[in-house]
Amino acid sequence: MKILVADDDPQIIRALKITLGARGYSIVTAANGAEALDRAIDHHPDLVMLDLGMPHLTGIEVIEGIRGWSQVPILVVSGRSGATDKVEALDAGADDYVTKPFSIEELLARIRALTRRVPTEEAEPVVEFGVVSVDFSAKQIQRTRNETTESVRLTPTEWRILEILVRSGGRLVTREALLTEVWGPHHSADTGYLRLYLAQLRKKLEPVASRPRHLVTVPGMGYRFLGDDGAASGDGAGRA
Repeated sequence: MKILVADDDPQIIRALKITLGARGYSIVTAANGAEALDRAIDHHPDLVMLDLGMPHLTGIEVIEGIRGWSQVPILVVSGRSGATDKVEALDAGADDYVTKPFSIEELLARIRALTRRVPTEEAEPVVEFGVVSVDFSAKQIQRTRNETTESVRLTPTEWRILEILVRSGGRLVTREALLTEVWGPHHSADTGYLRLYLAQLRKKLEPVASRPRHLVTVPGMGYRFLGDDGAASGDGAGRA
């Protein structure tokens, strides 16, 4: 598997090239944002790993540039630990976010999670709820607003979470089960991270994100998907 590593710190580049290369990954490197975009276009990596604070083009600009033509998984590896930075990166199209300093085992787990394929055949090919139509086979979502239909883009991680919830058939999916299936067993306690992703999904798919009707919370336990025939009342549904 080919990974593009973009960072303006040569020591980080060198360390990741050696460490990831020793585990069988093919590594392409870039020292700034503009170079990262060029490398992504030339090499078509299977995963992009990048810092936010790069010269020439910022990490956010690189993410936006890549998302204009590719759905390749993007993992941000940054020293910025604020929630605002994480939300901005996820909104731009990143799939995951690791804060420096990080353990190599955590980084490898995130890479495995981002490149893991969740089978879509277990979910119905097309699911409709509210004003949203989700085609799991084609990886396309259409949303109708004010008689206008628009496309909605999900990151690969958001797709995985949505597929898991939809194929649960309205049954409760615990937070631990979601975290384990999407990110692996070592992240079964990262509930704050999961709440952030559910908030992103609700912004994109719910009529009113602050009052979810379809991606609902069972307080203290987890989440469930409710179609148009479901009801949030009586299920303990609410915000994450």
